[in-house]
Amino acid sequence: MHFLVQSVPTMKPQSIVQMIKSITAREVFKQIPEVKLKLWGGEFWTKGYFINTVGRTNSENAVKEYVKSQGKTEEYQELHKSQQTLFDH
Repeated sequence: MHFLVQSVPTMKPQSIVQMIKSITAREVFKQIPEVKLKLWGGEFWTKGYFINTVGRTNSENAVKEYVKSQGKTEEYQELHKSQQTLFDH
C-alpha cells in the first residue's frame, strides 16, 4: 500500500505512519470483522514500513506518478488476488 501524505513540519513522520496504521486497521475491522480472523495473529499491518520525504519540486511529482501507477497492470492485480479476497464478503 502506498500513501502520499502532506503534513505540517512539526509532526514526526513516524507518528503519521502510526496514526494511518491505527485508523485504517480499526476501520477495516469495524466494517469487515471477519478479516481479523484471516490474518496471521490478527494483525492488519506489519511492524515495518518505508518512509521517505519529498519537497515541492519534481521529486513530489515523481512520487505522485509512482503511487498512481501502482496496481494498474493485470500481472500486479493477479499477483495480489489472494490479498484482495480478504475484503470480499
